[in-house]
Amino acid sequence: MLDLTKLTRQIQGLSQHLTQEAIASQKRLELAQKHLQDAFIRQDEIVEKQDKWRDRILFANATPLEPLNTRIDIPVPPKVHTVIATDGSQIAPNHHEIAYCYLINIGRIVLHYGQNKHPLLDSLPEVFYRPEDLYASRKWGIRTEEWMSFLRTASEATVLAELSCQVVREQGERGKEAVENTENKIPQIPTLAMVDGSLIYWFLEQLPLEARETILPPILEAWGQMKAAKVPLMGYLSASRNVEATNFLRLAACTHPVPDCVSFCPNQLDKVPCKVFDPLRDSALWATQLQPGQRGPLWQSNAKILDLYQDQQIYFCYLHVGTEIARIEIPKWVTEDTKLFNQALGLTLAQVQKGYGYPVAIAEAHNQAVVRGGDKTRFFSLLERQMIKAGLKNVGTSYKEARKRGSIA
Repeated sequence: MLDLTKLTRQIQGLSQHLTQEAIASQKRLELAQKHLQDAFIRQDEIVEKQDKWRDRILFANATPLEPLNTRIDIPVPPKVHTVIATDGSQIAPNHHEIAYCYLINIGRIVLHYGQNKHPLLDSLPEVFYRPEDLYASRKWGIRTEEWMSFLRTASEATVLAELSCQVVREQGERGKEAVENTENKIPQIPTLAMVDGSLIYWFLEQLPLEARETILPPILEAWGQMKAAKVPLMGYLSASRNVEATNFLRLAACTHPVPDCVSFCPNQLDKVPCKVFDPLRDSALWATQLQPGQRGPLWQSNAKILDLYQDQQIYFCYLHVGTEIARIEIPKWVTEDTKLFNQALGLTLAQVQKGYGYPVAIAEAHNQAVVRGGDKTRFFSLLERQMIKAGLKNVGTSYKEARKRGSIA
């Protein structure tokens, strides 16, 4: 039980710290704006240095693909459209439970607007209990709980691709029937596939090659299916902590002749000269540059893991959705079709408005996926009945788990 009385003095100190940090943050923001104005003029020069010294730069940074002063108003989306989203949740394995196993639950959402069709709101659960599922990752030094989250990420992408292809296939069948009846060509209904979070899977950088090849190929295959179906994919990052775009300005703030971090600033944990506005986030800077309904320039991440993405390169931009500055990540092929890209951004904005500040499809996918306490209890009760029915004896939780669920004090 938390004693709030004992916390009061610490909370007072925390509020004073936050006040001081807000003042310092404002100063960093003003300095970053100054360097951004300088970068407007020197963008080509900075990009050239960045490309030349890429292997010697020791901090994460991105390359602008459009002028830094790009400000594009997102068009109003069509009334008739479809939005697809998936999200995942899990029950982690626990030696104190009835059985050592884990469950992954993928929430599925398909929302049809202006089509007089029922939405799809459900989830796909899957239980993992075989030794190869529970212990295979340990040969790579990866805990089962971590491996479970990686598998969930791959499952989310696979299910999203299946839904996207199914929706396009159904649209094609209805369009074929309409053509036969009216002799007029029916255009494909605009469709958007959304996921919560980044499409750049940074965690893969730390995995051994064999483990990485188990997770990444199914994701890339799923994205390839969406590309073939011409369903744009977008990763929506709310309250993003990313600093890749802001770090591009560190190249403009570099006091050395060239941005050779290996020679001049090998220890990036020190206060190096270019860290004049660290730890300012990208979203804080672009909040001062964008109006509601506008996006900034496209960026290309220089994360090394993207070298393994083959032809599924990921770009990103910052979008003012009205309530915040969201980071939007999209595959390169989507950005190459300007009409498709703008239409997808328009559908994203509409989702945020319908969801009162957050995309409604992603929120509903989460609600379908999340495993609450009651769900967990019913899952293990079902498992217990099946084990007893199968003739197993001494079925039950450990004494430790049983005591944690109640108190005699």
